[in-house]
Amino acid sequence: MRLAWNSLFFIWLILGSSSSFCQVVNTGFTDNFDSLEVGKVSVGGYVDTYYGFDFNQPKTSDRPYCVSSPRHNEININLVYADIQYRNERIRARLVPGFGTYINSNYASEKGSLKNIVEANIGVKLLADQEIWIDAGVFGAPYTYESAISKDHLMYTRSLASEYSPYFLAGVKATIPLHPKLNAYLYLLNGWQQISDVNNPLSVGTQLEYRPNKKMLLNWNTYLGDENSSATPDFGIRYFSDIYLIYNPEGKFSLTSCIYGGLQNMRPGISDGAGRYWWQANVAGRVVINSRWSASGRIEYFHDPASIQVLPVTAVSGFRCGSAGICANLKITKNAVFRIEDRLYVSGQNLFTDHQETPTNMSNLLITSLTVWFNK
Repeated sequence: MRLAWNSLFFIWLILGSSSSFCQVVNTGFTDNFDSLEVGKVSVGGYVDTYYGFDFNQPKTSDRPYCVSSPRHNEININLVYADIQYRNERIRARLVPGFGTYINSNYASEKGSLKNIVEANIGVKLLADQEIWIDAGVFGAPYTYESAISKDHLMYTRSLASEYSPYFLAGVKATIPLHPKLNAYLYLLNGWQQISDVNNPLSVGTQLEYRPNKKMLLNWNTYLGDENSSATPDFGIRYFSDIYLIYNPEGKFSLTSCIYGGLQNMRPGISDGAGRYWWQANVAGRVVINSRWSASGRIEYFHDPASIQVLPVTAVSGFRCGSAGICANLKITKNAVFRIEDRLYVSGQNLFTDHQETPTNMSNLLITSLTVWFNK
């Protein structure tokens, strides 16, 4: 612990002094308290509709390996929510109930009304003259640069990286500004994307968010927790870390990239065979064509040889898959966007099935979306 704090102090020293500036938005978060007028209640809304056609034509209409916009050949709602926020000088609160196919897929293990909580948290500022906050409840996870909110991202679909890391967390979060360019966050959590805890020990997470200039953000996250439960009785301690970059999100050319890796320890008595790890890498870019049109692209690779995160739907061992996609974005108004994206998945394994349920190593998705949001 002493070494960790010494490292943070050293980082603070080498950054030097600097005044505050307009910060790059961290799209890994879903909160936006910084834009909320002090002493006011803010009410917002968001509707993300989509139509997707999977050329493998799954018979159940559920596309494999995704929780966002997961339905085939039907017009549906990925996520709709109401966003209620309040903040004064020392208190902040947020309530975001949500509905849609994303909720159905991603909250399947939660009980009762907990299934419909996108966020619900309260925060207290500890000192009047410093932005040190303690928040408790359900909040957006910092892992990867993609959240559940599609409008904030260069592509409409989410990468495999974000689909297989937490979108939300439940617990306590401490926000500690170390420098105008550097923020630290500490997390005490119920577990890996869990509202209701499924075992006794709590988990911990850390986050360092560094903005070297107005156009760039670097983010480093960690997670440590016991993942043993009735659903995963062979699992022990999980170690996870990711690093991502966001560059020039409001400029003519934007870039995002993320790499991460995890190690899942097994319980005593379980075979110590190799392969209890997983990793991924992805990069996405966007070019603005004019005031209304832009074009985006992404490539990625996900490697999970022991199926710690991804269980194949076919009779193969492990999950190894890459994807590439292109997306056209039309800004209809400042708070409405239409998108059309084509995404191709390719693997050296037969991870998919076609419309005759024959195993295949490819899948192609064509998807459109219309997304509208507002704040008042």
